[in-house]
Amino acid sequence: MTANRHVLSVIVENEPGVLSRVAGLISGRGFNIESLNVAPTLEAGVSHMTITTCGDKGIIEQVVKQLRKLVTTIKVVDFCEHVAVEREMILLKVNAEDSRRAEILRIVDIFRCKVVDVSLDELTVEATGDTGKIQALINMLQRFGIKEIARTGTVAMKRSMQ
Repeated sequence: MTANRHVLSVIVENEPGVLSRVAGLISGRGFNIESLNVAPTLEAGVSHMTITTCGDKGIIEQVVKQLRKLVTTIKVVDFCEHVAVEREMILLKVNAEDSRRAEILRIVDIFRCKVVDVSLDELTVEATGDTGKIQALINMLQRFGIKEIARTGTVAMKRSMQ
């Protein structure tokens, strides 16, 4: 079996130590967490964790089974088994001297991004999209000099059936 990217959706009770137990379970199996998002749900006392990792299918199945055994876990879904909507947000601070600013703004427009902060020599850009779009934007802006990046990592939700 080959190692594949997996996005896990984990609904948990929002209690102290839950994040640590979930992260420890995954890292204890030898997996790196590539991205992790945690936020409250509409239900009080419940949080939604989105975990992105890579591993072979057999080991990920074991991780999912172990996550389901945690007392605080309500539901676990591996989005590799479902059609899902995935998005990520990024803030990029890029060098933007006067002579290159128009070119950067064209790229920002093509990628349907938003400039959220401006100074004399740099722009801060906000972008949302799938991981491929985010990486393509980084690749396009690298030649101008990216000063700083802040990324949310993947958030995902199962697609609705039509």
